Amino acid sequence: MQVRADQLAIHLQKGLRPIYTVWGDEPLLAQEAGDAIRAAARAAGCAERQVHTVAGAHFDWSGLLGASQAMSLFSDKQLIEIRIPSGKPGKDGSEALQRYCEHIGDEIITLVQLPKLDRQQQQAAWFTALDAAGVMVKVDPIERKALPQWIAQRLAAQGQRVQGGEAGQHTLAFFADRVEGNLLAAHQELQKLGLLYPAGELAFEQIEAAVLNVARYDVFKLGEAVLAGQVARALRMLEGLEAEGEAAVLVHWTLASDILALKRVKDAVSAGRPLPMALREARVWGAKERLFERAVPLLTDNAVAQLVEAAQVCDGLVKGLKHPDWPVDPWEGLKRLVLMLVQNTAAAGKARGPRLVLSA
Repeated sequence: MQVRADQLAIHLQKGLRPIYTVWGDEPLLAQEAGDAIRAAARAAGCAERQVHTVAGAHFDWSGLLGASQAMSLFSDKQLIEIRIPSGKPGKDGSEALQRYCEHIGDEIITLVQLPKLDRQQQQAAWFTALDAAGVMVKVDPIERKALPQWIAQRLAAQGQRVQGGEAGQHTLAFFADRVEGNLLAAHQELQKLGLLYPAGELAFEQIEAAVLNVARYDVFKLGEAVLAGQVARALRMLEGLEAEGEAAVLVHWTLASDILALKRVKDAVSAGRPLPMALREARVWGAKERLFERAVPLLTDNAVAQLVEAAQVCDGLVKGLKHPDWPVDPWEGLKRLVLMLVQNTAAAGKARGPRLVLSA
């Protein structure tokens, strides 16, 4: 049974299932989901709690199985937590978890905590056994476009709100820019606002003065911002990655991978392949698939060639090689490459109109 993290509280009010598996790579939401399950278990009479952390290949799975069969000395029910930070229980762990799911009694509530899992891990026998025996709660990061609404909901929960209309949307966008990619820090900034100001409406100036710039940027999200034509966000992400000490080589690799993928897809379409097939062959998935679908038909062969050439020049810059027509600073070179990509693909998100082309 699948339950979204934002629906977990309502689900818990209806009664507890024997096993809850919380998995994903958003620490704040995983922590909140775990806390909600613990609170519900205490309310249901689980006065005793055991925590088993699977670290390394020598974890004693027999101890966990024994604990699940032993009656609590202090209460009718107990909460058992199984934490697997690696997401890989191993062969012995897989078998033990399957047996655990088959024999768990009504007097035990189990909370399993896992990181983000790939497709192969999700299809493993131990994971499907957990799914069949209880409730799965997947915690995903809040994407940038959903972040303003998430902030507004959190403000409302503590009795605060921003102005209505466009001014309020501007305030939420400013807040989101300051905390993007760092939900734990966003939560702390929201708590700070609750302490600094009373319930009611918050002005932009109050949020501007209180909220720190704690954004953390994912280099692999940079390409999505560029392909979506989000110039300000892309440049802000680039500056943030430099300030965080990210390797310029990795940033270039991310951008160059997108450029080469654009070329492969464009060449395949020019050769007569349907666009969906060309995207699959180029291994373009998820959010980027939609961005490529809009961008590729609008790219000219000349624009693609310019982007490939620029990526080659930038490859030398990040490795210490100079070019007479490009900045010496590799991050300035990356900035130019980002602008070239945006200007050649920004029209993909708009009606067919004139495109600006920034040559190298």
